[in-house]
Amino acid sequence: MASIGDFDPLNASIPATKVEITVSCRNLLDMDTFSKSDPSKITMVFSFYLFFGRTEVIENTLNPEFVRKFILDYFFEERQNLRFDLRMKKPLVGLPGKKCGNIIVKAEEMGNCRESVMMQFCGNKLDKKDFFGKSDPFLVFYRSNEDGTFTTCHKTEVVKNTLNPVWQAFKIPVRALCNGDYDRTIKIECYDWDRDGSHDFIGEFTTSYRELSRGQSQFNVYEVVNPKKKGKKKKYLNSGTVTLLSFLVDIEVTFLDYIKGGTQINFTVAIDFTASNGNPTQPTSLHYMSPYQMNAYAMAMKAVGEIIQDYDSDKMFPALGFGAKLPPDGRVSHEFALNGNPQNPYCAGIDGVMEAYYQSLKSVCLYGPTNFSPVINHVARYAASVKDGSQYFILLIITDGVISDMAQTKESIVNASCLPMSIIIVGVGPAEFDAMIELDGDEVRISSKGRYAERDIVQFVPFRDYTDRTGNHILSMARLAKDVLAEIPDQFLSYMRIRGIKPSPAPPPYTPPGHPLQTQI
Repeated sequence: MASIGDFDPLNASIPATKVEITVSCRNLLDMDTFSKSDPSKITMVFSFYLFFGRTEVIENTLNPEFVRKFILDYFFEERQNLRFDLRMKKPLVGLPGKKCGNIIVKAEEMGNCRESVMMQFCGNKLDKKDFFGKSDPFLVFYRSNEDGTFTTCHKTEVVKNTLNPVWQAFKIPVRALCNGDYDRTIKIECYDWDRDGSHDFIGEFTTSYRELSRGQSQFNVYEVVNPKKKGKKKKYLNSGTVTLLSFLVDIEVTFLDYIKGGTQINFTVAIDFTASNGNPTQPTSLHYMSPYQMNAYAMAMKAVGEIIQDYDSDKMFPALGFGAKLPPDGRVSHEFALNGNPQNPYCAGIDGVMEAYYQSLKSVCLYGPTNFSPVINHVARYAASVKDGSQYFILLIITDGVISDMAQTKESIVNASCLPMSIIIVGVGPAEFDAMIELDGDEVRISSKGRYAERDIVQFVPFRDYTDRTGNHILSMARLAKDVLAEIPDQFLSYMRIRGIKPSPAPPPYTPPGHPLQTQI
């Protein structure tokens, strides 16, 4: 039996969205003497290269269009590696310098993962369960799983002291309700709420998304049945009825809609060069450049940057530093270009950012204090100039210590919360990061001078929480990227929704040049 409590289907352990992969090939190398090659099977391997699936075989063509689709879970915050193996009936050996053709992969977000449905239910003549009153009924919705078990996906509010409740309308993603399978069983249980948590079971019924989609009709009036009562009492009919009052489907705009429409993600790195990091020439320093492994700063940059760079067409990233004395005069700066060019702080790709970081360690003098507001304001100036949804800015700050300009930083974040930008803070080293948790704003919305942030734009994580005990730095970096980037799509969408910005239409799909398609059987 269920217990009433808070449940958020948007945060359930269900993929954020799914994409459908279509595979085709062009100009394959002809491996058969008397006919065209038979592309035997495309094998799809993803993530850590686990086997995923195969296409069908298409005979006698060098330009196959495979019918079978592959459905993958999509996560913005993860690098999901795909490998495609094209296998012929004859092995491709002894052919140095030969072009073996092209493989074409198309990805499209599945529509039913973007649907949400608004529903409202009412009850009629439900069983009386309370000795001194009637009942305090609520409903619990369950999605059926492939193994025959059920998972809670929604709970209504409790309506006090009535046998004829009208529950409030609620919105739920279709993927949470039925995982996109319109015919999958949905079980709904009805309970009488009790203060001590021992809620009394009134009865249950089953339906499906397809049945519910008929809307308010005689098909969506359900008898609430208690199996125990039915087994004991011959004259038992039901414990009341539940009726669907309304059913409204809404197609939600997703993060991928904006990306397909051309929105660019602009990534900026800001590195802490304060003296508390330690002398970079010493192994105890957080900036130490070991010939054997990357330091925490480098790992954080690479982990986050390698994910984000795929959403930036030119892959040119500004890289900034703060808290150092700069040559030649030793002036302290809290907003300097790692490549030494303040007019053009852009670096080519993440490798360029890493190289500029290493070069800066050789030329600047670590100093202090730890001021965040200058680099936040730097990115905010650019974000303020592009508010039409064509660009979104992500600032990664990597730091080892306590913020010196907390009041100014809070003001900068509040000001930036109305701009198209997000801030990721990664804390490295053993310091306490209580101030960072306040900036994160997950528990209490950050405020400055009586003004509250319009939306949550900061995500903080301590790097030490992601250090793999076995020394597997690749795994550490993957975990770090997953957690720090997980909130970005929702932060991105919150800005677009508040501003009423719709995604631009996606351009027509790219069709590579090649020979016209041959008829396939």
